[in-house]
Amino acid sequence: MRAPTPTQELLRLGFTDPRRAAGLLDEPVLATPLARAEDAGAPLTVALGRVADPHLALLTLVRLLEAAQGDDGAPDLAAVLASDGGHRRRLLAVLGSSSALGDMLVARPADAALLDDEHADGVLDLTPQDERERALQAVGADPSDAAPVATLTGTAGVEALRRCYRRRLLEVAAADLTSPDPLGAFPAVAAALSDLAAAALEAALAVARADVPDHGRGTRLAVIGMGKTGGRELNYISDVDVVYVVAPEEGTDEDEATAVGTRLAGALAKNVSGAVGTEPPLWPVDANLRPEGKDGPLVRTVASHVAYYERWAKTWEFQALLKARPVAGDAALGEEYVAAVEPFVWSAVGRENFVEDSQAMRRRVEDTIPVAEAERQLKLGRGGLRDVEFTVQLLQLVHGRTEEAIRTAGTLDAIARLAETGYIGRDPAERLDECYRYLRVLEHRMQLYRLRRTHVIPSGEADLRRLARALPGDGTRSAETLEQRLRAVRREVRDLHEDIFYRPMLPLIAKLSPEDARLRPEAVQERLAAIGYRDPAGAVRHLDSLTTGVSRTAAIQRQILPAMLGMFARGADPDGGLLAFRKVSEALGSTHWYLQMLRDSGVAAPRLSYLLATSRYVSEGLEALPEAAAWLGEDEALRPRTPEQLAREAAALVRRRPDPAEAVRAVRYLRRRELLRGAVGDALDGVRDERDRTVLSVAADQALTTTLEVAVRLASEQRGLAQPPVRFGIIAMGRLGGQEMGYGSDADVLFVHEPVGGDDDVAQEFAVAVAGHVRALLGDPGAELPLPVDSALRPEGRNGPMVRSLASYAQYYERWAEPWEQQALLRARPVAGDEGLLERFCALIDPYRYPADGLDDRGVRELRRVKARVESERMPRGVPANRQLKLGRGGLSDVEWTAQLLQLQHAGRVPELRTPRTVEALSAARDAGLLGEEDCALLVTAWTLASRLRAGIALATGRVTGAKIDVLPHDPGQLTAVARLLGYGPGETVDLEEDYLRATRRARAVVERIFFE
Repeated sequence: MRAPTPTQELLRLGFTDPRRAAGLLDEPVLATPLARAEDAGAPLTVALGRVADPHLALLTLVRLLEAAQGDDGAPDLAAVLASDGGHRRRLLAVLGSSSALGDMLVARPADAALLDDEHADGVLDLTPQDERERALQAVGADPSDAAPVATLTGTAGVEALRRCYRRRLLEVAAADLTSPDPLGAFPAVAAALSDLAAAALEAALAVARADVPDHGRGTRLAVIGMGKTGGRELNYISDVDVVYVVAPEEGTDEDEATAVGTRLAGALAKNVSGAVGTEPPLWPVDANLRPEGKDGPLVRTVASHVAYYERWAKTWEFQALLKARPVAGDAALGEEYVAAVEPFVWSAVGRENFVEDSQAMRRRVEDTIPVAEAERQLKLGRGGLRDVEFTVQLLQLVHGRTEEAIRTAGTLDAIARLAETGYIGRDPAERLDECYRYLRVLEHRMQLYRLRRTHVIPSGEADLRRLARALPGDGTRSAETLEQRLRAVRREVRDLHEDIFYRPMLPLIAKLSPEDARLRPEAVQERLAAIGYRDPAGAVRHLDSLTTGVSRTAAIQRQILPAMLGMFARGADPDGGLLAFRKVSEALGSTHWYLQMLRDSGVAAPRLSYLLATSRYVSEGLEALPEAAAWLGEDEALRPRTPEQLAREAAALVRRRPDPAEAVRAVRYLRRRELLRGAVGDALDGVRDERDRTVLSVAADQALTTTLEVAVRLASEQRGLAQPPVRFGIIAMGRLGGQEMGYGSDADVLFVHEPVGGDDDVAQEFAVAVAGHVRALLGDPGAELPLPVDSALRPEGRNGPMVRSLASYAQYYERWAEPWEQQALLRARPVAGDEGLLERFCALIDPYRYPADGLDDRGVRELRRVKARVESERMPRGVPANRQLKLGRGGLSDVEWTAQLLQLQHAGRVPELRTPRTVEALSAARDAGLLGEEDCALLVTAWTLASRLRAGIALATGRVTGAKIDVLPHDPGQLTAVARLLGYGPGETVDLEEDYLRATRRARAVVERIFFE
């Protein structure tokens, strides 16, 4: 393999213009350093290839070497460049990343000595006090003086402080650029830059005092750092936001002190930012965050600040105060100011629409970005630094009034504390932390190049390539990969921002009073009684159990419970809701997703609180199956599973369980789970009549289908048969057949079989065994909800055989079919077993349930006689006929018998009437002209409302069987809970009663006219 040419080698090292680089490498000034480095086995070109911009580093290095030749104070740069030591790495890293710092070194080559190993040791470890002493000594001030005064005054003092600042900046940049982990080093770098800025402000004030009569001894002045300066997270080059506070010394008039303080503040800003001497300004000093902004007085007393914040301050001003920190001047006065304004910060959340205003302010900031910059704005744009900072600050302001642990000015520190206290999940916090560090380091690298304040990602290939090589990685990434990574980071930041910043619980928590938000026992009990809790003392005990301790779970409970207490109170039974919440929470323990879902989801907490405080059925279901709470965070999980989905899941469950009892137990669990899913959906949807009510029947269908398969296999194994001697089928009847099951409905069925050769007696015995297994496996009590299988609608009722062959059914119906049996067959629907057998059974019964010439007069009279007998004999005693949902006047039975009479009379010639479902049958009768439009509407309204009430009673009380489930409650509490479930608001319980009584009264009039006449 050929050795690479010099040009190829330079390209490989990262020199974008190898010919020009080769020319620079031939400069005489580089001859000695190149040779000595080569002899030492540390080639200089290789070292240059490791920096962000090798060509910039090489060009500036040539200039520096030339300048050093005439500077006796410059270090021996040839010796520095000869070995791969820390001094060389720091020097080249600076020259390859910052043309501004390179120019500074060229102007003063002696400063290159600041990058040697001795100076570099502990560069990022200096304390704020160390920085202050250095800066004050640079201007000849005594650091121990409470109000230091510079001995270097005027231009000399200004140049000295600026010179000191830039030398120290060079040291910080070198440490930053050579850090093995720039993201990890970022907090220390930002803190060092902040302390350096604070020290510059202190020195600038000392120089200013030197020019004031008597050095302003009667005036105390404190400089308060705001924004990133206050948070100790400053950039390399940025506006330094400040607020000035003044106070007179004893014997000095306040107006005089204010005048002197104003002069000092103005001089301080000029010393840092103005055109003074030959040293360029450091950075703008921005005092526009003061009260009234640029239109307000430059300095104020503490009392004046407090008066303003009490009367006039806007929401954003309190957010700005979050980072207020004394940075220069009179430290005691600065602490007095912070103590005075801090209560405003942590009470700001109580302002009307505080959260909404904060969110609107963030949107307005985005709207101000020029369209051309929107995608490249690192600070203000979508997924930029402000997304992180606004998110963190809003959480601090909302929760900080009760959680002192999160009261901190630094963004990264705040993220860590918010995660520790549970206000942000650990994983989102880690991602937010990493993304913020990456964006800030990128911002630093951008600003270092020319030491200019910029937040717009450059678009030039060379600039992007330099940034890519300056960021964490292998140093060879391209502009394209940088932009790809940046897009990914910004997407993640934006997603996290939208998830947290617009967290729906925040406005609810913000609206709580401080007492409610703190859950203080002495205030909570009274508050709970006021909002409707019947046992406030018991509720407080539940709260104590949920929130006591230092665990992360208890911390998150303390966040969300204040808001959820009000949500429980909107339900019919807040005490029951809180108790159920405690049980569910204890069952789930420290499960990571549960409390995070309640905290972060827009719908989970309101849904859960409503369900637990309104539906006993759902509460008990969630206590038994707490993992189902996960459904509440997304709509898709609440949608009923399709028959195909259930069939696949059931098959997988059975396949893994060879034992029949275990297999069916798993299928029963599947049904219980789907009943709970249906109940949650019903409760949240107001048990709406338009909701697909087949979910309960679908779950029962699957349970019967799978259990039949297991039962046939079991019966075959018990008899040592390779193949069953029968074809077997299950026909759904009653409400199961009509797919109108309630939460406590039995599975009404007919069992049918057909021998496959062999002996009919053997086939019958086998079929009876299969039916028995089906009933036993599904009906036996146990851990999972049973499904009683009832075959009482079979020929001859309970006196007839449980299972018949298809031929036996044919013989019976041909000879003995009664009108009520024909009526019952209207709801027959194939469910499980051999498809061919099920089709033949339906073909067998169709002539009886859909008679070609309709039901004869004798049959009609018989049906009317039976209906009248049911009304007189089966109506429960003591229950008013107009409150009995099933058998009462205008109730379910009335409407169903009317629909079924129309079917028996006309389905032989109107195929659309051939349906097992009540509302579909009534609609078909209307469409066929057999039922008037109004009559149909009245019947459907009554039947639908009675069905919804039946479901509502089951959901509210948790009872699914017994006589009371079919009775419109008299108990005000129960009726209120049912009304709430059906969508009636507070105080509208009587409306529900009146609606039902009116609907059934009108329906009964239709029944008497159509069924009985």
